[in-house]
Parts: sequence; C-alpha cells; structure tokens
Amino acid sequence: MQKIKSNHPLLEYNTFGIPVLAKYFAEVSSLDELLTVLKSEEAKENPIFLLGGGSNILLTQPVDSLVIYNNIKGIEVVAEDDEFVYVKSGGGEVWHELVLYCVENGWGGLENLSLIPGKVGTSPIQNIGAYGVELKDVFMNLRALNLETLEVEGFEKEACDFGYRSSVFKKEKKGKYFILDVAFKLRKNPELNVSYGAIREELINSAGDNEQHWDIADVSSAVMKIRQSKLPDPAVIGNGGSFFKNPVVSNEQFCKLTQAFADIPSYKVDDFQVKVPAGWLIEKAGWKGYKEGNIGVHEKQALVLVNFGGNNGKAIKNLAEKIQKSVFEKFEIEISPEVNIY
Repeated sequence: MQKIKSNHPLLEYNTFGIPVLAKYFAEVSSLDELLTVLKSEEAKENPIFLLGGGSNILLTQPVDSLVIYNNIKGIEVVAEDDEFVYVKSGGGEVWHELVLYCVENGWGGLENLSLIPGKVGTSPIQNIGAYGVELKDVFMNLRALNLETLEVEGFEKEACDFGYRSSVFKKEKKGKYFILDVAFKLRKNPELNVSYGAIREELINSAGDNEQHWDIADVSSAVMKIRQSKLPDPAVIGNGGSFFKNPVVSNEQFCKLTQAFADIPSYKVDDFQVKVPAGWLIEKAGWKGYKEGNIGVHEKQALVLVNFGGNNGKAIKNLAEKIQKSVFEKFEIEISPEVNIY
C-alpha cells in the first residue's frame, strides 16, 4: 500500500516556505497509487487537499486534511500532422521542464510561459499566463480523476470554462478533481508572439534586431531573463510569484483614471474593457520594497509578496489585505489575489 505519513511538514512543498504540518500526507506517482490512497481509511475519515508545485498557495495554518502530492510523470507525443504536434504531459511534471522540452524539439506555443513555477497538473486550474499567452491558447484536453466517483473523466477546452487566471477547476469543480495529465496542441512551424511587455526589447538586446532570425528558443530565453530580473527565486526568498491578478476595468472608469494618473498603463481586453497592471497600482500606492518584520513586498516587483523566513502565512495574508484596501482607496479599483489562501 502507498505509504501515508502523519504530521508531515510542508515546508519544501510550498514556495512561500511556510513550515506548517499536514495531518496526513501521501505522494502519488500513478493512477493506481492515487486510487490506493483514496480508498484508505485516512481518505475516508478526512478531507482531501490536493497539492501540485505549491507555487500558487499561501498556507496560513496547519492543513487538517489528507494532502495528496501529484508526482505523476511522463511526456509523450500522442498525435501529429503536418502543422501541429500534440503533446501529453503527466500532471506531476514541472511546468518549466515541459516548456524546455518542447522548445528543444522546436514545438511552438509554450515559450512565452517559460519559468512559471508549479506543476503541469495545476496549470489548467489557474489558466496560467504571461507575456500575451495563456494556457488556453495551446490547451487540447486533460484527464482527471473524479474524487467522489473515482472515475477518470476527460475535459475538452470548452468544458474547462477558461477565464482570466480561472477555470471550472477553480470554481464549481474546485477540489473535486485530481488532474492526471494535460495535452497541448503545439505548432511545428511556430508563430512568435513578441508584442507584449519587454520581450521585443530583450530580444533585440540578446538576439539582434533581425526578427527573421528569432526563434522560440530566443523568446524563451528572453522571457527567462525578464522574469529573473524582476522576480525573486523561491529557493532564496519565499514567494508565490504574482500575488494579485491584474484588474480589468471599463473604458469609462479608465478614462476617469487617466485624468488623475496620466501615466497609468493598460492593455486592451476588448472594445469595452482594459486591463491595468496590479504591480503598477501597488507601487503607486507606496508598497514597493515595503518590509515588515520577516515579510514584505519585493523591491523590484511590487506584485510579489515575500517571506524572508518563518511561519508568516497569516502575516502575509494581513499584508495583502492592507494592500488591497490601500489600492482601492487611491484608485477605486479592487485587486484580488491570484494566489490561493488556505
């Protein structure tokens, strides 16, 4: 039987580095192991808490549940045609390692999502995104185990109900499915997406200004350089990456904001709405580089809350709430956490 551990420390399983305990803990590397754990007495008598890379969660208290850690590995090509290759990855694969694997093989679509922390299995839950690309843009389907029926179910793109940093697995199906594997539709002849943020500038600096010579490896390297210059390494400073989602406001509200803040940046969502960078709002509200004991706001990126060491989950949550209140008072814009708070 798959070994289930009691009072297991979760320090190495969350990138904020919060040293809380799990009442029970099991690591699974296959569907059979997962089913064995779910049929155990511990599973019958306790809530189930699913854990991937731990990069998008803030633990504020001990986890009084059976924590199941996804370590299901494997990357394979399941189909291909003249234009596309269809790649399936186990949910326990490290996301960035999947990206590098695809880039090395010349399969385009994931390169803008380089260096995003976490596991493949959690990527659809959040509909991860960066630099003009979201997971839904390359998503084909996934398989997940229904934790109630213990049956494997398939989900096509439409069934996932992807939204901005959201999906059906973050809403009505939250905590009800264990994602086993995810399949992606990638291009054999990649179309580069370099219009968002500082990618083009970084590409010119690192790969030259001849766009015809750029490839997905150049884009991936540029994204990694940008992220490494802005975001702290969780192995050095505890953090969960971008803590808040970028808020979306109406064109009318944005026009009013520009009258008071002429330099406010934005990205068009559609004909009626624009997205405003949460990091800019937080910085203008005076929080960038803020430090309070062993927690704070990163000095280079105001969107990142950091833990310098210790059991500070509750303190980080309180800091986040202070920032939300401050931003609303200054801009009348509500920002909400991208990180899941437990």
